[in-house]
Order: sequence, then structure tokens, then C-alpha cells
Amino acid sequence: PAPRGGGPGKPHLLLAQSLEVSPAPGPPAVGSQRGDLESSTRFQDQFEVLERHTQWGLDLLDRYVKFVKERTEVEQAYAKQLRSLVKKYLPKRPAKDDPESKFSQQQSFVQILQEVNDFAGQRELVAENLSVRVCLELAKYSQEMKQERKMHFQEGRRAQQQLESGFKQLENSKRKFERDCREAEKAAQTAERLDQDINATKADVEKAKQQAHLRSHMAEESKNEYAAQLQRFNRDQSHFYFSQMPQIFDKLQDMDERRAAHLGAGYGLLSEAELQVVPIIAKCLEGMKVAADAVDAKNDSQVLIELHKSGFARPGDVEFEDFSQPMNRVPSDSSLGTPSDGRPELRGSGRSRAKRWPFGKKNKVGAGALSPLGGPLPSALPNGPPSPRSGLDPLAILSEISKSVKPRLASFRSLRGSRGTVVTEDFSHLPPEQQRKRLQQQLEERNRELQKEVDQREALKKMKDVYEKTPQMGDPASLEPRITETLNNIERLKLEVQKYEAWLAEAESRVLSNRGDSLGRHTRPPDPPASAPPDSSSSNNSGSQDPKESSEEPLSEEGQDAPIYTEFDEDFEEESASPIGHCVAIYHFEGSSEGTISMAEGEDLSLMEEDKGDGWTRVRRKQGGEGYVPTSYLRVTLN
Repeated sequence: PAPRGGGPGKPHLLLAQSLEVSPAPGPPAVGSQRGDLESSTRFQDQFEVLERHTQWGLDLLDRYVKFVKERTEVEQAYAKQLRSLVKKYLPKRPAKDDPESKFSQQQSFVQILQEVNDFAGQRELVAENLSVRVCLELAKYSQEMKQERKMHFQEGRRAQQQLESGFKQLENSKRKFERDCREAEKAAQTAERLDQDINATKADVEKAKQQAHLRSHMAEESKNEYAAQLQRFNRDQSHFYFSQMPQIFDKLQDMDERRAAHLGAGYGLLSEAELQVVPIIAKCLEGMKVAADAVDAKNDSQVLIELHKSGFARPGDVEFEDFSQPMNRVPSDSSLGTPSDGRPELRGSGRSRAKRWPFGKKNKVGAGALSPLGGPLPSALPNGPPSPRSGLDPLAILSEISKSVKPRLASFRSLRGSRGTVVTEDFSHLPPEQQRKRLQQQLEERNRELQKEVDQREALKKMKDVYEKTPQMGDPASLEPRITETLNNIERLKLEVQKYEAWLAEAESRVLSNRGDSLGRHTRPPDPPASAPPDSSSSNNSGSQDPKESSEEPLSEEGQDAPIYTEFDEDFEEESASPIGHCVAIYHFEGSSEGTISMAEGEDLSLMEEDKGDGWTRVRRKQGGEGYVPTSYLRVTLN
């Protein structure tokens, strides 16, 4: 390898074998000039090799930048799809309102979704690092390399053009020297011939000698000019091959090596961006494993039991009935179109539709309540005989019932318009255990709100004291409306806490009572619920009365007589509803109170309304007639 201008020992792409340089000046030879031309051509070939190689290196750099850019787009699309997937499967409701969030299976699934979301964030971080540290930096560096490469090759081509121009001048001087030498030789031969010719005049001989001398002098000048041009060309050529071009090649080599090193560093950034997120991704995977291990099947079963535990008493054993003995079945008073003494209905036979007692739960009264006519209300014993009729005139009874019906008409019609469950503030529409839990939740929420208001009141008081001590900070009177509002909120929340505490105590006592009844039953059918059926006008030997319902006017037993109520069937007739299931009576039941219906053991009934938590279910008999029976006396199947 030929040494560079900076010193020997470091090879470069220009080979010494391809260069033939005449280091010393002197008369040129034809072979030497031909060698110079060939060396220039071979140098041109090597220069084109360098040009192709450096262009390939820059193209490779651009290809890698494009590859990383597309890789970044893939990572961003992957992260976006992962986030969309997580959003699709995350619960839509808050955890406190979603009962499924209490199960460890659901909690683990949500945790896995969160870990996948974090994993998507790490993919976005990889895309961002690649975009900033690789795409942008390498693209900028590629532009710088292209400008530097262009400058170096322009410098090399300019030096090559100068060398070629000197070579052309050398060729011109050589051809002139060659031409002058031939003419000088020819002139010398002519002068010698005339000198030997006896017929030539002395003037012709002198003229020929002068011409030969002139041509010889011109040839000598051409020789000197050619020698000077050759020395200049050899000097330029030596500078070109040993100094100028090696420096350009050194610059191109350094440029290409820096480009290769920078590209290698870019290759390393690709793996480095991945290695930076590996610890966090490992934590995400570890979190998924922890979530998988957190699934507790037994705990989920216990959570399900706690969520849906009703608190109802368990049914007792089935009673043996001896069919060999005559059975004294008392007819039910629940059919509003049939009088209790067995008289036929006064209305036409073409309209035999099931009726419901027009007055709801609000008409329950205690045993000592008075009838609308001022007399004591006879007690109705469960499974007992119907109450005797009053001896009053039917017109007077009709007048009194009309007075009691009018104020209740609106509430009854509002009841007709509602087919679903009526949600009450004390959650009495729920089973006892669920009612207790909901009341406990409401009580805790009210206590938290109360504590928040108390803390706010204390903060306002402290702020007011500060304003009073330093008036420039604010007006103490401006805080009075907020303090008053806070005190009002505290009083309101205290009343609500007391209300929910009373309801909670009642619900807990009911749950404990149901548990005791369930343990106390052995071989007898379960007792009907302590509360009256929803449509009953009197309770079953119950002296308790709902405070909300005590303001309603009680009805006398004469209100049970069907001939009187048939006059109001058009006003209080409920629209016929399709059954929501069917049920089978597992015990015999004599419906003697208002709103109930009798049924025999094994009788098939249509389910019209589910139990609302009070222990009563509304059914319809196949023979006609609709009323309430104890839920524990039925085996229910929903449609």
C-alpha cells in the first residue's frame, strides 16, 4: 500500500500497484506517458469504488432509520390496541357500586387489566425512545454525512480535473516538440543536400543552412518547454497521488468509519430501549402472577353467601295429613266478589275477574282500633271463622265506606300504575339480611358525611378566629353563612343517623327472630309472617302498627262483605296481569285475613308477584280468585 501524506504504515483504498509516477524530471519516454494515462484511468476506477461504497453506507443508514421509524409505529399501534382492549374489559361501574368487585376473581382480573395497561405504557415508552434517540438523531446525522461526503468528492474531482488539465498541456507541448524536431531534422537534411549539390547556388545553400539553424533552434525551445511542462506535471502528479488524494481519502475513510460507528451505536440503542423497560415489564408480569395466585375460591363462595343471604327463616318439616279423617276447610274471604256467608255474587256471571282489596298495607291497625262507625274492630284470627256481620243498615255502611274510600283513591291508583318493586327508604322491599346490610352501608355513609361536616365546622371556626384577630386577612362576618349552612347540615345528618340506627336495630331484631324461628321448627309447618299481607286491612293477632300507617283510617269487618264492595269494583279493579311463574302449595293454608287466599296442599297456583321481603307472595288459583299466601308454604318456579 502506498503511504499517505500524514505518514507511512496506514493502508487506504488507493493501491500503489495502480500508480506509475515519474518522481524525477527528464526527457519523457513514450511508455512512461502511456503509463501515466493508465494510472489516471485506474485511479478513476478506485475513486468510483469509494463513491459507491460511501453511498451504500449512507443508504444503509437511511434504511435503518426507516426501519426504526416503522418499528416505532408498530409499537405505538400495539400500545394503542392494548389500551383499547383494557378499556373494553374494565368494569364500567365504580367498585363501590359493583357487587362483582367483591369477588377475588373479579379483583384479579381487574389487576391483570391494569398490569396490561402498564405494559402498554412501557411499549409507548420504547416507541418514544426509539423515535427520539434513533430516528431523529440518525436522520440528522445522515444529512450531515451527505453534505460532508459531497464536499470531499467535489474536492477530489477538482484535484483530478487539475491533474488532467496539466496532462493535456504536457501532451500539447510534447506534440509540439515532436513536430519541431521532425522539421529541424528535415531542414538539416535539406541544407546538407544543397551543400553537396554542385548546381545549387551559394545563396540557396546559405538560405537552407539558416532555415535548418532556425528549425533546430525552435526544436530546442520546444524541448525546453516540454521539459518544463513535464517537470510541472510530475510535481503536480506527485502532489496529487502522495499528498492531495491521500488526504481526501483519509477524510472519506474517517467519515465512513464515523458513520459506521454511529450506525453501530444506533443498533445498540434498539436493544438498550428494550432493556430499559425490561425491569418494569417484569414487574407487570409478576403482578399478573400475583393476581392469578390471589384467586380464592372459598372466599368467593363466602362473599356470595354474604351478598345474597336473605335472612328468611327455613321452612319446617312437612306435616302428615290423615285423609281418612274429614277435613274442615274454611272458605277464604280473599275473593272480593264472594260474600263470606257463601251468598252468590250480585254481579253478572259474565264478569268473573279476580279482585284485589283496594286498600294497601297502610290500612293495617292494631287489635284495639276502632271501626269507621265508632265501634270496636273485631279481631281476625288466622285460619279462624269469618267475622260476623254487623247488624247495621247496609246504606249506612255504604255511606261510611264511601267516605273512607275517597281520600285513598289516588294512592290506590298510583299503586296500580307500578308493576315493579317499590323501593322504600328503609329498604323494607329487600330480604331481611339484605335490608340490614344496606341500612348499615347508609349509616356508615351518613356518619362519614357527618364527620366531614364537623371537620369543616371546626375549620371555619378557626378561620373566623384568625379573621377576628387579624382583620386585614378577611371579614369574620363573611363566614357566618357558611357556618350556618354547616350547622344545618350537621343537624340534618344527625337526624338521618338516628333514623337509620332505628331502622337498623329493627332489621337486626327481625333477622335474629327469623333465625330463632328457623331453629325452633321441627315437624310443624312454618307460621305465616308476622306482618300482615300487603292487601290486608287488619293484622293477624299483631298489636304492632307502622308509624307511617297509623294515620290511615281503619275499616270495620263489615267492609269484607262482598255485596257492598261489588258496587266499587269498577273503580278498584286492577288490570289482569300475566303470571310470572307457577308454584305448588307444600302446606295447607286457610286464608282468613283480608287479602289472603286459601290453598290446599299440593295445589298448583299461578305466581303473580314475588315476595318483596315481607314473607308474602301473591298467587292466583286456577278456579279463580287471587290473594296472598306465606312464601314459606310454596315451592316457586319462575318463568
